[in-house]
Amino acid sequence: MTPKKDETLKKGDMVRAVLEKLQNSLEAKASDPRFPPYLFETDGEIVDMRGDYAFVKFGKVPTPNIWLRLDQLEKSK
Repeated sequence: MTPKKDETLKKGDMVRAVLEKLQNSLEAKASDPRFPPYLFETDGEIVDMRGDYAFVKFGKVPTPNIWLRLDQLEKSK
């Protein structure tokens, strides 16, 4: 789901990963295609952005931060 113009993602936004966008993506093929559930079940905060990618910090428990394409994210509700 590509963000709409009025829903453009920015640093500090709370987001969730979109499973359908991650499956069979270049990112999934580059490593283990099994993504941890917290990517889809908890909110993450965009802490940095570069080009079409956002660096997202997920959850309150120690989990690794991850770079994801903006079209693989949606704003949390």
